[in-house]
Amino acid sequence: MAPAITLAAEAPKLSAANTGFMLICSALVMLMTPGLAFFYGGMVRVKSTLNMLMMSFISLGIVTILWVLYGFSMAFGTDSGSLIGWNSDWVGLSNIGLTQLWDGYTIPIFVFMVFQLMFAIITPALISGALADRVKFSAWALFITLWATVVYFPVAHWVWGAGGWAFELGVIDFAGGTAVHINAGAAALGVILVIGKRVGFKRDPMRPHSLPLVMLGAGLLWFGWFGFNAGSWLGNDDGVGALMFVNTQVATAAAMLAWLIYEKIRHGAFTTLGAASGAVAGLVAITPSGGAVSPLGAIAVGAIAGVLCAMAVGLKYKFGYDDSLDVVGVHLVGGVVGSLLIGFFASGKGQSEVEGLFYGGGLTQFWKQCAGVFAVLAYSLIVSAILAFILDKTMGMRVPEDDEVAGIDQAEHAETAYDFSGAGGGAAKTAAVAAAVSGAESKKVDA
Repeated sequence: MAPAITLAAEAPKLSAANTGFMLICSALVMLMTPGLAFFYGGMVRVKSTLNMLMMSFISLGIVTILWVLYGFSMAFGTDSGSLIGWNSDWVGLSNIGLTQLWDGYTIPIFVFMVFQLMFAIITPALISGALADRVKFSAWALFITLWATVVYFPVAHWVWGAGGWAFELGVIDFAGGTAVHINAGAAALGVILVIGKRVGFKRDPMRPHSLPLVMLGAGLLWFGWFGFNAGSWLGNDDGVGALMFVNTQVATAAAMLAWLIYEKIRHGAFTTLGAASGAVAGLVAITPSGGAVSPLGAIAVGAIAGVLCAMAVGLKYKFGYDDSLDVVGVHLVGGVVGSLLIGFFASGKGQSEVEGLFYGGGLTQFWKQCAGVFAVLAYSLIVSAILAFILDKTMGMRVPEDDEVAGIDQAEHAETAYDFSGAGGGAAKTAAVAAAVSGAESKKVDA
């Protein structure tokens, strides 16, 4: 009988289908940053609307340039000490071939690069919601530059880069529970502990000025999150991306309903802000876990996150830290919950064969998740606080108190979100309309 012939595994070939799929997913993730801007912009008072929008939009500019120059190389280049990557050929993206594939996949390096760029953009933008009303725009732009360089790029390597310590340990983070949400939430907490509270915190009404804008932003985030999550499998060949897509929808729905039920029991009403916040909490929690759990597990993850995040947003009043738009309560807490629940609900039938406690796998994966979660949380919290402290002591992080009271939009951008002069009737009527809006706002009571 002739000897058996062993064929070498064929090298991956460029897949037009996967390449197109990933480009679409990249565009969806890009849309999330304007969606976040609308979400945050509607949640602040009228006088801060434009500043809130700009704090997200500026990340699109700054982080894009940093990523091209050196960020991609730091995050995904050749590992050094399990802490950072580097590849000189990727500096400025100057030595990457058009059809050169990302190692082990069927998409070009350029496609992987631009997909991950969108993650790098939205992560510092998430932080901005905690700092509403009071931060100099120039200081914020410099903070983004420094934070992306010394926090986001290294943490992305830990979690997703070949050789990164969390990646090698086996910490599961499908699409950014640690690298994006815990990272941003911990950074937000670190910065607000340094710069302090808004003028009038706990005293003046600081209700959202446009709940329709909040709902629009939440809807855009939900839509874009399908690219954020399903695209993170980098292809569409084996069904894992489809599982993640389904779980994204399921967990988000469960979290929204759980938040609303909690809110009705606790506060006596189903609010639109609660629906939007609950949806985002579910999106955050399923981001790390959606490739590892079943759809029933996704319901559990979403419902647990919805309730715990709803409870967490009130902690700022109890402990006295001014997290303006609940970045800590939603993104930090939601990221921690979603990451740790992998240790309980991982089914072994998704992205890997890892099983959680409820599927007979014991607590091994849970302890791995704890290592990733609390290392990223501590690193981001401490370094972010140090960066904020340095900036505050040099150029100053906060606008003057008079500018904060009068309105940061006019002080920092020489513009206002709404021009009441178009209402007609001259200066007197314009003043009357503005006074009516101000009076209506003053009558609102904090939840």
